[in-house]
Amino acid sequence: MKLGDLARQIGCELEGDAALEIHGPAPIDDAGPGEVTFVANPRYQSRLKSLRASAVILAPGMDAPGVAILRTEQPYVAFVRMLGLFHEPLRPAAGIDATAHVSASARIGSRAAIGPYAVIGDDVTIGADARIDAHVVIYPRVTIGDRFTAHAHAIVRERVTIGHDVKLQPGAVIGAEGFGYIPDEKGVRPIPQTGTVVLEDGVEIGANTTIDRAAVGATRIRRGAKIDNLVQIGHGCEVGESALLAAQVGLAGSTKIGPGAQLGGQVGSAGHLTIGAGARVAAQSGVPNDVAAGAVVSGYPAVDIRLWRRAVAAWARLPDLLRRVRQIERRLGIRAGSDE
Repeated sequence: MKLGDLARQIGCELEGDAALEIHGPAPIDDAGPGEVTFVANPRYQSRLKSLRASAVILAPGMDAPGVAILRTEQPYVAFVRMLGLFHEPLRPAAGIDATAHVSASARIGSRAAIGPYAVIGDDVTIGADARIDAHVVIYPRVTIGDRFTAHAHAIVRERVTIGHDVKLQPGAVIGAEGFGYIPDEKGVRPIPQTGTVVLEDGVEIGANTTIDRAAVGATRIRRGAKIDNLVQIGHGCEVGESALLAAQVGLAGSTKIGPGAQLGGQVGSAGHLTIGAGARVAAQSGVPNDVAAGAVVSGYPAVDIRLWRRAVAAWARLPDLLRRVRQIERRLGIRAGSDE
């Protein structure tokens, strides 16, 4: 692709030779002739001096001597657009592998690609252009929309409903029984998990993530939500539109995540609470109570991130503070632990 054509397609102003031939993107330290990289953070300005790429995507005010520049207010967004231009996702040929088992009562849309040893149960409905890879299992009475992708070893349990353009990464489990038990005189009795899971349009689920079915009603992942690897979503939860959950997040049952909320890696949430729309929870935080819409919280228990930062800074000074207090106590003749 010519550099001038690339600039137009990713929405940048070109400063350099439009005829340069570009064959792909690359990280800043690895980029060479024919490749394009980007710098969005001014802290990396010094690395531009040794750049070997043919071109670099830069924000106004930054410069790279001797290199063609693709100028934009949002370098990272432009670079992401470029990735889409050069990336060709693997797409298996349409057809059903001879080793796959597809129930006679299943209804599969046109142009489906169903891989080796996949199993599709009774009364399943799947829309057009599905990609179902090796060893995927879809239990009976599941309904799935168009352009569904299930990578190897993904599992969809019975009666789950999935919308259009949904993607499951390898090992994802949708609709396993929720963790519901009640002690009685005979021990611990399981509570029947009679509900289901609903994944709305455009949802993407990471590798080895588990989303449990509700005891009653539905665990629901709203339109456009993106969920990373190794996430656990308990029964009866709701994840709002376009919410982002990073790796190893754990939501106890009946947690409600508002639209556009963002949870960092290893965030843990107690059950029966709400994290409001647009809220952000820093990595490894523990959430025992509701979080207001738009709030930014951190720590355990999760509090306003500014308060948490001050508390952490004070915690680091506690040993010195304790030493000074003991020195003062000795001067005043106060015994350690005394209330006098």
